Amino acid sequence: MPRPQPPAVPPIDSVEPAVSARTRGTLWRIESYVGKVLAIAAMEARKLRHDPTELLTRAIQPMLWLLVFGVVFARTHAIPTGTMGYLDFLAPGILAQSVLFVAIFYGISIIWERDLGIVHKFLVSPTPRTALVLGKAVSAGTRALSQAVIVYAVAAMLGVRLNWSATGLGSVIALVMLGAALFSTFSLIIACIVKTRERFMGIGQVLTMPLFFASNAIYPIAIMPDWLKWIAHVNPLTYEVDGLRASMLAGAASSFGLGLDFAVLGFALAVLVAIGGWIYPRIVI
Repeated sequence: MPRPQPPAVPPIDSVEPAVSARTRGTLWRIESYVGKVLAIAAMEARKLRHDPTELLTRAIQPMLWLLVFGVVFARTHAIPTGTMGYLDFLAPGILAQSVLFVAIFYGISIIWERDLGIVHKFLVSPTPRTALVLGKAVSAGTRALSQAVIVYAVAAMLGVRLNWSATGLGSVIALVMLGAALFSTFSLIIACIVKTRERFMGIGQVLTMPLFFASNAIYPIAIMPDWLKWIAHVNPLTYEVDGLRASMLAGAASSFGLGLDFAVLGFALAVLVAIGGWIYPRIVI
């Protein structure tokens, strides 16, 4: 009876090309996905060339918060911020607030695009749904960077001790982009659910202030009542403010750790992009 032969092992030179081909295919798919995301982001960003006044009007609110609210409360010493001056404490919170306000109403553009038939063209294209959502999120991040320029300028004029190091500025840019992407994606999901401009504007206004006031933007978490502390610790805006405060101010430290701040924002963004990619086609139903 013949002895069974062991399975043939392909030579090494025949295995390497197959592995290399799979690697090239994976890299090509990643490159294609990133290219589609950037193409959507660039298309959205070009809209600002036709109507740049939106960014200027958005800049009024953070200026008022810093110049009026911040200056008055800094003189009254009504909010305990330890050794940090109140204007220093407030500036990163107002930057996060500005990013939130820019991003939270971003979803209304989806309703306009549906009414104009643009969404239908996106949906029949081979572009992945998550790439459509993520491209719009990246565009919202670039819009929010203009708010950072305004807040930095006003804060410097008021004598806030800013951190001008390359690491600090890079961290601020990353946090602003992440925060804007997160809240704009959340806005897109709301727009896909309510489907009308009137309902969207109402819900957006209802959600904005609780997100802002249930965070550490204008007062420390330590002085909050216990029930509000719990809400603040699950509020993504709290972690954005914490990261901005540690990166934006000279000599400041993060309460949670910059790693956790980035991890919370990144995880929340990934979850919302996945939900947004699933629900985005439903806006046309």
